Amino acid sequence: MSETPWWRGAVIYQIYPRSFLDTDGDGVGDLPGIVDRLDYIAGLGVDAIWIAPFFRSPMADFGYDIADYRAVDPLFGSIEDFDRLLAKAHALGLKVMIDQVLSHTSDQHEWFKESRASRDNAKADWYVWADAKDDGSPPNNWMSLFGGVAWQWEPRRGQYYLHNFLTSQPDLNFHHPDVQRAVLDNVRFWLDKGVDGLRLDAINFCFHDRQLRDNPPKPQAMRVGRGFSPDNPYAFQYHYYNNTQPENLAFLEELRGLLDRYPGAAALGEISSEDSLATMAEYTSGHRLHMGYSFELLTDDFSAAHIRGTVEQLETQMTEGWPCWAISNHDVERVLSRWGNGDASVRLANLLTAMVCSLRGSVCVYQGEELALTEAEVPYEALQDPYGITFWPTFKGRDGCRTPMPWDETANAGFSSGAPWLPVPAAHRALAVSRQELDPASALHGFRGFMQWRHAQAELRWGDIRFLDAPEPVLAFTRTHAGQTVLAAFNLSPSPVTIALPAAGERIGGHGLAEGTLEGGELRLPPHGLLFARLA
Repeated sequence: MSETPWWRGAVIYQIYPRSFLDTDGDGVGDLPGIVDRLDYIAGLGVDAIWIAPFFRSPMADFGYDIADYRAVDPLFGSIEDFDRLLAKAHALGLKVMIDQVLSHTSDQHEWFKESRASRDNAKADWYVWADAKDDGSPPNNWMSLFGGVAWQWEPRRGQYYLHNFLTSQPDLNFHHPDVQRAVLDNVRFWLDKGVDGLRLDAINFCFHDRQLRDNPPKPQAMRVGRGFSPDNPYAFQYHYYNNTQPENLAFLEELRGLLDRYPGAAALGEISSEDSLATMAEYTSGHRLHMGYSFELLTDDFSAAHIRGTVEQLETQMTEGWPCWAISNHDVERVLSRWGNGDASVRLANLLTAMVCSLRGSVCVYQGEELALTEAEVPYEALQDPYGITFWPTFKGRDGCRTPMPWDETANAGFSSGAPWLPVPAAHRALAVSRQELDPASALHGFRGFMQWRHAQAELRWGDIRFLDAPEPVLAFTRTHAGQTVLAAFNLSPSPVTIALPAAGERIGGHGLAEGTLEGGELRLPPHGLLFARLA
């Protein structure tokens, strides 16, 4: 076990720094706020933290538009604050992963300012530039995920530049070897500081089709996807040419070669492609990424069939790599609202945590999941997310999952002495950490208890997985490691269930969650209950 890499089977706690804790009263969370709460995070029983971008940025996309990859934005603090964070996390036994947004920069980055100035400067080809068609229209039909065409006219050059996201997020030209070298050099800066891993945002967007071929149209019935408004034209086409190009594989191998010079450093790639599971398998095979992360369990489909089908499909394709699972993050509706169908009970919150943390792979847990937070209703006049502002009201954006962490029951939930950048709903204040600490039956205590118990279960952290046939709403599978097999069964419904399950074993307790029984080939599970048993 001691030879198992730290990231295999790890639970990674995602911090959205804007919304975690504000220490200077400006209404926006900061790095000192994370430092102040590292003891709380370590006490959850997680293995690592992943911090969303805190680099210098105009904040058009709240840090995912980077103007300087090596500088901490003053909004979040200083480089010395990050050094303190890293040192304290390591002293507490927590690994630290940071977001790296490699495929694009802010339009305020010095690279882009130079690139757009002319067609013959040193960085003229560092971004994706293309001439207009004869009629002045963009060079092809590519669409931006945030709405509208993916090309913006730049009068200084008399050309269009590509942006797969906001117009203020121009795409780098990874076909240029100098771009790859510069990007890897920025990554090296943080590895030299001692970070333990990288979460690679939109990593399959680094390369574009050199020929700029049009994406083919997608049939109307197929126009679905994570976070899409029904009227978002991004969903109208297959994205075969604006991302997930074959040249990216060689770059990932270069990146892995760099990481290998830093023992223990790991890369987790965020992948959103036309076949994300196949891309995860490809990107984690050979000498590429350590882990792949996609959005299949961040959809609205809460069924045993969907979860089983997703994991089995990935297991079939991912013969070498290691998956990472998430059921919430900073880009999608919180899982209790998305999957709860109006049920935001502690039992359901505990069940969801236990279920995702029992699948084969590592797990990303989003801040607030341990408190059973639901999606916040943010009125239009308080919206901050440009995605939501553009597509209101058919899609309300990502602000509802980004509201501040509730630390206590005061007006600003102990998050800030100033006005929070997003409002804190009263329902969240009622679920504050201070209140849940006093309630042994709270979601917070259930989360801690399960994480501490899981840490001692080698089968759940590293074992192989095999699903058992079970009717809805039961999800059942086994995890096998070092000759020992554990059965994990979950009732995804708010009603008790009894099913035939021809297996015999000794129930494993100690996790503190609602337990069922397995006797005489019959599995009984209470509402949103579960069972772990070591099979004979």
